[in-house]
Amino acid sequence: MKIRVNRNGPYIVTGSVPLMVMEISHDDEGDCRSWQKVREYPLQEEYALCRCGHSKNKPFCDGTHAKVHFDGTETAGDEPYLENPTIVRGPELELADYKRLCARARFCLRAGGIWNLTERSDIPGARDTAIDEACNCPSGRLVLRDRKTGETIEPVLERSVVVIENPAREEHGPLWIRGGIPVESADGRTYTVRNRVTLCRCGRSLNKPFCDGSHIED
Repeated sequence: MKIRVNRNGPYIVTGSVPLMVMEISHDDEGDCRSWQKVREYPLQEEYALCRCGHSKNKPFCDGTHAKVHFDGTETAGDEPYLENPTIVRGPELELADYKRLCARARFCLRAGGIWNLTERSDIPGARDTAIDEACNCPSGRLVLRDRKTGETIEPVLERSVVVIENPAREEHGPLWIRGGIPVESADGRTYTVRNRVTLCRCGRSLNKPFCDGSHIED
């Protein structure tokens, strides 16, 4: 299984990777709370997914990138933002915040926000909510560590590609790459393999191939 970035074209996914659409579900207060699978595509050995944001057959590529002269130049480089995350230390949890990875899914804002919850992690409710929020972060921007055991707290995710939709806000999110699937650049270099990765599918990210939240219009 792997995902290869085509220089000015689609993502090429190989190895019979499950592909599905998941929507962000909200609670009565309007906060993001959970994921709901709404569609699963037939399993294929290989498929091409749109990068430019203009395909008429999303999430699949239909060749429109050539017509719109899509510039898919990768700008993530050697991912320097993975080296020095902002650290928030609480009594029981430590949060590493890789801000440049934010896909703006907004799971982290409930109950005062994961940063405040981490600082109050000796309170059971705050600790549990912080863990829930971090594990629902699709991009892996937010990573918690248990300060007692030293272990990183990561969700168990099947290897799959998820098309993120947020119908309540009319937002079409990135591709959520789950379970440590390698992402290979157009020049054959493998990016840091992570459990949670979000790839741009609107074509506007300034951190290609990764999502930087540019699909959301302020």
